[in-house]
Amino acid sequence: MNNSRKISNDWQRLLRWHRRQKVGDIGAVGVDVDHRNLSDIPNQEIKTDWTRWVVDPAEQFYYIWLQVMILPIVYNWVIIILRTCFTSIALAYLPVWLTLDYLSDIMYIIDMIITIHTGYLDQGILIQDLDQLKRNYLHSKRFLRDLASLVPTDFFYFLFGIQTPMVRINRLLRTPKLNEALDRMETRTSYPNTFRISKLMIYIFVLIHWNACLYFALSSFIGFGSDRWVYPNITDPEFASMRRQYFYCFWFSAQIFTTVGDTPLPKREEEYLFMIADLLIAVLVFASIVGNVGNVITSLRDRDNVFFPNHELVKAYLRSHHISKELRQRIDNWYQHLHINKKIIRENEILQQLPVHLRTEIAVSVHLPTLSKVTIFQSCEKSLLEELVLKLTPQVFSPGEYVCKKGDVGHEMYIIKEGKLAVVADDGVTEFAVLSEGNFFGEISILNIKGNKSGNRRTANIRSIGHSDLFSLSKEDLTDVLSEFPAAKRHLEEKGRQILTKMGMLDENRDGADKEDEKIETKISRLEATLEILQTKLARLMVEIESSNRKMLARVEQVEWEVAMQENQLVAGGHEEDGEVGQSRGEGVGGEWVWEREEAEGEEEDSQTPALTQQREESSEVTKEGDGESMKSNSQDENKVVEGEPDEQKKIDPGEAEDVRLGEGDGAEIVDEKKAEESNEIKEEDEPKEEEEGQQGSPL
Repeated sequence: MNNSRKISNDWQRLLRWHRRQKVGDIGAVGVDVDHRNLSDIPNQEIKTDWTRWVVDPAEQFYYIWLQVMILPIVYNWVIIILRTCFTSIALAYLPVWLTLDYLSDIMYIIDMIITIHTGYLDQGILIQDLDQLKRNYLHSKRFLRDLASLVPTDFFYFLFGIQTPMVRINRLLRTPKLNEALDRMETRTSYPNTFRISKLMIYIFVLIHWNACLYFALSSFIGFGSDRWVYPNITDPEFASMRRQYFYCFWFSAQIFTTVGDTPLPKREEEYLFMIADLLIAVLVFASIVGNVGNVITSLRDRDNVFFPNHELVKAYLRSHHISKELRQRIDNWYQHLHINKKIIRENEILQQLPVHLRTEIAVSVHLPTLSKVTIFQSCEKSLLEELVLKLTPQVFSPGEYVCKKGDVGHEMYIIKEGKLAVVADDGVTEFAVLSEGNFFGEISILNIKGNKSGNRRTANIRSIGHSDLFSLSKEDLTDVLSEFPAAKRHLEEKGRQILTKMGMLDENRDGADKEDEKIETKISRLEATLEILQTKLARLMVEIESSNRKMLARVEQVEWEVAMQENQLVAGGHEEDGEVGQSRGEGVGGEWVWEREEAEGEEEDSQTPALTQQREESSEVTKEGDGESMKSNSQDENKVVEGEPDEQKKIDPGEAEDVRLGEGDGAEIVDEKKAEESNEIKEEDEPKEEEEGQQGSPL
């Protein structure tokens, strides 16, 4: 007994120690969790490294600290100007003001320390490295602003006097912290519209407060009681007290800003300028009040429209179609029940902006206990129930309204959340049973079980006794969910068959026929799927055949082009030989050397022809490689033939290359004319030589 008590105490000490340590610290220390040495844990000195302490901005501590920081910031906004303008108030409570001043400075310093240790999100991850947090804060504008708000300007008291607290005006630089705190409060409060109105009133109060202080300071500058516009003479006992001074100035400023009137007319230029500035500010204040109040009213109206159906539109529709008074009264009662009891029937629209996982968690926490009461869903897996709760639709039925009637086709099942419903006979009077909270009905009709004698039709009349709140689950939603859970679908259908068997509503023969029909439908669907696959394959083959035809046509055009090129070359060569023979015959004895030269060129051409033919064959082989390269090789061959490459220019004579370029179609005639011109030039050159020889040989 003592041993078990000792072990229990050890575990309690371990839990207390574990709450004060982080998981990482436990791993670093390497403490052995054993009850034999747990007695040593309380004796260890638990130390927290406050230098590595990091604050999560989403935690409650940071939220509470922001609310605490509202006090010193608002204090400086209100008291600094008050003490500057109302010197009597400043001197009367000087020890209190100085204490509060330096207490607010201490809170400013603590806030800087907490800000240094506050993490921030980088790409969705909370940065907790203290060195990185320090660098981020020290290099930000916020640090400069916070540092400027703590500059010890109080030393100017020695220069201007203790009655000039305006030297602490730099403390107002912490205003962004106030805005952050108010924004956080607005997002967390359950009544945001009320909070917005309250925040607006606080802003207006601070503005009127500053204006009242400036009005009193201007009256002091002009002279108390010098005219009706300024503050009355303070020598009058009625206006000498400090409370009377502040309340009178605040009332005067409130009159100006609310544009109520009944303020004395200004007499001096300073008074006119002050009134002009106040009236301009009053216009902005009035516009802000009207705008914010209008936004709040609009927000409330939008909230009602989202939560509840628009009653005004329905009433206008009923009036335009002259609906009977009795039916209109029933509709009005239904709307009245929704508003009085805050019944929400548009949950899906309200939660639509949330992520899916949050909507699921909300629906599970609200509706899962109700759904789990349904018999056919009790043994289903949790993931299926989580999908189904998102499909539940709330419905409200009025007294005497029928939820379903006998013989109707069932499209949804119902789960009673609140209220009572009666199963009545066809006469509407006789009650067979009463259904209350947690009961359900209509589950068989949405399962579409084969062999059901009722044919998915309602078998009873169900009427609401009073106002009843129900959840409905449609057949379409259940089918969509069960398509992803085939095992659960088979399980639910089996349970439905068991229920129908107990009720005597299941036809076994019809069930077998339905199964045969289902097999035939399965075969048909399988054949349709096979046909679709074959059609896809046929389409692919047609595309491949068309592509092959295009490639073949391109190759045929290439071969035809090459054959035409070779024919043109042969024709050009034949004409050239005929021209050379005729020229040799016309030249006589003096043209023998020309004949020998052309003969040598012909031999050289014959020796170069195989090389040229080999290059053409290689180029034609290149055109046949790959499906997409034929047109590219054609353009390359044309460039080789027309433009000529450096290697071919070394092997082919200029005349031969020229023949190749011009040997297409009718271009061969140009080659013949050029050859004839060359032969004529040679004849003209040889004729003077023959005349000279003849002159030299004449004496002989």
